[in-house]
Amino acid sequence: MARLKCAVVISGRGSNLQALIDACAAPSFPAEIVSVISDKPDAAGLKRAEAAKIPHRIIDPKERGGRAGFESTLDESLKQSGAELVCLAGFMRVLSEGFVEKWRDKLINIHPSLLPAFPGLHTHERAIKAGVRFTGCTVHFVRSDIDNGPIILQAAVPVLPDDIPAKLADRVLAAEHRIYPEAVRLIAFGRVTIRDDIVRIDGAQFAAAGLFNPIPGD
Repeated sequence: MARLKCAVVISGRGSNLQALIDACAAPSFPAEIVSVISDKPDAAGLKRAEAAKIPHRIIDPKERGGRAGFESTLDESLKQSGAELVCLAGFMRVLSEGFVEKWRDKLINIHPSLLPAFPGLHTHERAIKAGVRFTGCTVHFVRSDIDNGPIILQAAVPVLPDDIPAKLADRVLAAEHRIYPEAVRLIAFGRVTIRDDIVRIDGAQFAAAGLFNPIPGD
């Protein structure tokens, strides 16, 4: 079976990129990373790509005449790499509807909340302020609305009484590192389909037991 060719688009430190690199290093993993692209010249994730000997490049919007030039160059670079799936991993730009439609159902993202709750920025601060008992992370197909699209996988993370945003972010990030490679794996094996804008996963085992926080007691 040919491995699914993935491109990863980043803006920062690339911790989810590293999770994908580590997963793809296993011979049995059904995907490979063929390109890493950053819109930030100083993104630390580029060093991770270099260390893993993955082709990488910078596409700086300032040097491309803004959004339209950036997206045109990005589209061309992705096509040249042979990418069949594009993984946004800490990519901090909003893509246009036209670009999203070009890569419809081949473009995925990971977001640090249980979407549709807390789209956008400052998710951990907002979760704590709202008093929710669970937050988490979501891998989803990208649509033109921000942090919207068919949900592939989610992981729930409890919010603890003494949480501060940084502590909560660390626990959510650990969950992100587990579910992003898993989402890629399911897509690569052809187990993910979209019907009526809802993801169906062939042969998946879904959690049956409820989660409680705080745990019911006497």
